[in-house]
Amino acid sequence: MLYLEKLASEFASLMWGYPLLILMMGGGVFFTVYSRFTPFRFFRHGVKILLGQYDNPQDPGDLTHFQALSTALASTVGMGNISGVAVAISMGGPGALFWMWISAFVGMSTKFFTCTLSIMFRGKDDRGDVQGGPMYVIETALGRKFKALAILFSTAGLIGCLPLFQANQLTQIIRDEIWMKNGWFTDAVLTGNLMVGIPVAVLVAFVIFGGIKRIGYVASRLVPLMVSLYLLAGIFIVITNLAHIPDLLALIFSDAFSGKAAAGGVIGSVIITGVRRASFSNEAGLGTEAMAHGAAKTREPVREGLVAMLGPFIDTIVVCSITGIVILLSGLWQGDETSGVTLTTMAFSQELGSMGKSLLLICVFIFSLTTMFGQSYYGSKCTGYLFGTRWQQKYNLFYVIAVIFGAVVSLNVVINIIDGVYALMAIPTMVSALLLSPQVMNEAKRYFTTLKQ
Repeated sequence: MLYLEKLASEFASLMWGYPLLILMMGGGVFFTVYSRFTPFRFFRHGVKILLGQYDNPQDPGDLTHFQALSTALASTVGMGNISGVAVAISMGGPGALFWMWISAFVGMSTKFFTCTLSIMFRGKDDRGDVQGGPMYVIETALGRKFKALAILFSTAGLIGCLPLFQANQLTQIIRDEIWMKNGWFTDAVLTGNLMVGIPVAVLVAFVIFGGIKRIGYVASRLVPLMVSLYLLAGIFIVITNLAHIPDLLALIFSDAFSGKAAAGGVIGSVIITGVRRASFSNEAGLGTEAMAHGAAKTREPVREGLVAMLGPFIDTIVVCSITGIVILLSGLWQGDETSGVTLTTMAFSQELGSMGKSLLLICVFIFSLTTMFGQSYYGSKCTGYLFGTRWQQKYNLFYVIAVIFGAVVSLNVVINIIDGVYALMAIPTMVSALLLSPQVMNEAKRYFTTLKQ
């Protein structure tokens, strides 16, 4: 296991170097400036589209705009917000939260481009069904000479979309807050982990074998409810600690450029940690979100791009910020003994008592499940592209088994494997979006001209 941890860590460190940082952040800045800040200027219009003012049941696709965003958020608003933020602060200090914000702001522009492209260049699978996603964008828009990038994305997606992190953190909170508190499975940790992993795998199987429509139906009902509940609790904690917020913000901004709280005190490590965790949380530039938005019912690509860009705002600017501020207010982040979901649980418990712990247990359970539902759709689409749709159900079976594996393996192994593979997914997604950015702007010009008329 130690060898596996070392190998996974070296893989993630190799992938998340400065070249990828420049591609992700530099690409996001380019999209923001090149689009003349379109995602921000038309934010209200994106909200109107999300609320169904432009829905047409006759348009091609499987999901409404709201269901598409809910499905995308189901795979982003989850353990990345609750546990991933805690990991970011533990590894990179308070300043990592600042770089998560910056990454999210430029990520809004990135999602506008990648998800507009997912509608502009939808492809067809071997059954003739319309599909969206970076692999279809690359093959349809850039041609077969770029197919290696599409294959790279889909191959990495088979592993990157597995539910390892969600299953691991759900198991951790149940083990720490239920099993250990009652003295259960103290001498049989593996058995205790399996007692979580197996039932969760059965529940996940029930939803994901129903396909994207069932996933979208479940996500559109669970995600808004749980996000609202989680935010209310977090906002209450912030309001009751308003006097400390100015000092807290000063700490975040100062540490973002000093790196004093990060390992080794290197500012570059703070930036990379923030970008890694933001990418893990909101998936901007990774390409997974484009697969969900590519299934939206619309004939206007720009509309879905505007809906998609709301994702990083909700996911990182709002939800991750609440988590980060609560953790920093608690002061528990300065210890070395806790990280991940346990640190977030302790922070909420310190501020809200037993009610905070109960709330976190509910949110972690629902968020981890909805994330697993959404991620399964992405993995099955990658499978369909590589091997044909007849293999998608087999991938779903593999996906369910991976839930159990994630429940028993260590957090370090899980997070480094997923981080490394996410980096592989980002390369073809960002490269193709940059190459096709002029076509997105031409489409945006046409759409907004029509809108004015």
